[in-house]
Amino acid sequence: MKRNFITLVAVMVAAFFVGTELAHAADISFSGQIRTRYEAEDKEAMNTTNTSRNDVTASRVRLNLKTTINSDTAAFIQMQHVKNWGFENASFTGSNADDNLGLHQAYFTLKNVAGTGFNAKVGRQQVVIDGHRLFGHTGWTSGAQTHDGLRLTHSHDNMTMSYGFIANVESGGGGAGGNDDVRTHFLHTNFQGVLGGALSTYIVLVDDDCGRLSVTAGVCDNPGQWYTLGARQAGKMFGLDYRAEAYWQVGDTGNSGEVLGEQTITTFSTVPTVAGYASNGAEVNRDAYMFGVRVGKSFNNVAWKPKVTLWYDYLSGNDDESVEEGDWSAFDTLYDTGHKFYGFMDLLTNAVGRDTNYLGLQDIAIKLVLKPAAKWTIKADLHNFHLAHSVGANPDMAVMTGICTAKPYQENNNQGGSACRSGGSELGSELDLTLVHKYNPNVKLVAGYSQFMAEALWHSMIGSGNQDGTNGHDNTSEWFYVMADVKF
Repeated sequence: MKRNFITLVAVMVAAFFVGTELAHAADISFSGQIRTRYEAEDKEAMNTTNTSRNDVTASRVRLNLKTTINSDTAAFIQMQHVKNWGFENASFTGSNADDNLGLHQAYFTLKNVAGTGFNAKVGRQQVVIDGHRLFGHTGWTSGAQTHDGLRLTHSHDNMTMSYGFIANVESGGGGAGGNDDVRTHFLHTNFQGVLGGALSTYIVLVDDDCGRLSVTAGVCDNPGQWYTLGARQAGKMFGLDYRAEAYWQVGDTGNSGEVLGEQTITTFSTVPTVAGYASNGAEVNRDAYMFGVRVGKSFNNVAWKPKVTLWYDYLSGNDDESVEEGDWSAFDTLYDTGHKFYGFMDLLTNAVGRDTNYLGLQDIAIKLVLKPAAKWTIKADLHNFHLAHSVGANPDMAVMTGICTAKPYQENNNQGGSACRSGGSELGSELDLTLVHKYNPNVKLVAGYSQFMAEALWHSMIGSGNQDGTNGHDNTSEWFYVMADVKF
């Protein structure tokens, strides 16, 4: 027995040293993250009859393995576990039933593939381009976003060009439209040293066999192919930080007929029949756009080193004219990190525009950053949100999307008018306050408070309160969080 024990110890010691040498030879490194966040909010419910506040604590755990296999080949694997506290725990059971562990990223990289000068990244990966406007990792969410696909990148002088392919959906099935697959291709170029910064151009193709706009489970019979074309310029000139970007979307719009049905449009539109909004939603042309500008100024020689930023984003939406012409004009933000742009309460971050009933969005904001002491940062953002078009100028669309219940102006031989004629475009304002403390090089503590202050149009859009006003509604909603982010 003693001899067997000594032999076992010797084998374990030998295995440890051999494993250490192999890890060193293969250049393997480990890292990870534990992020825990408590949230308390009532940001979804604005009825006075529903005043309860929701609170939840969520954790994200990541374990990363990175290895340099040889001079041309490397690999990265990231395991992730996400859960809300109190779910599937072992407090009242004899066994922990929580098995929520998944593969968040797993890819390999090849340098100078076949002597072409392109580097390849193949597998499940985060796709982040420039400022997260069209492609981001949505890292604020506990699960975050990754894609299955590949990316080829080539750099020369001040230019970097990359092609990417994403397999969004692989159904392998044959619904009414055949294989209900969704594919995305993108070509991105970046030129450094332009106007004190960098210029990027985009060409994105979404090949959607299912219909991204579908709001009904299993409805995948309205395919569409559409492009996003645009450019982004960001840099620093004359002591100002700036960004300007614009994008245009053209092509088909699958399943738009499900959102704005032909019968509904025929009833409420000035045009008797709107071609293309029948069952085959792909016949509807996509004609949408967005643009955004930002200008910021830092005052490093002033106490607390303030930085002030002025911000404006415009995302086009459907209106009476676009529907009459058979166009879909609601801009699709693709795979953006909307939390970064449209308010931290995430009330207006749906990619296809569903949060504003596909009526577009204007975001006017002022942002302030202060550094009162070493390792401390205070941020304050104030947003004022509007629809892309006023309800008063588009009463038919307002009725079709349920914002107004009155009959449109065009009905009853132009008699009686419409209550929507006096409607504006303002949805409300949001104040986001954030306090960040870099506790040590590996730990960051964050606390935040947000309040959304709604206008009457917001209540009409989301249906808060009864139409007859018997329930009433709250004009504000709040959200508070505390978060610890530990990386190792």
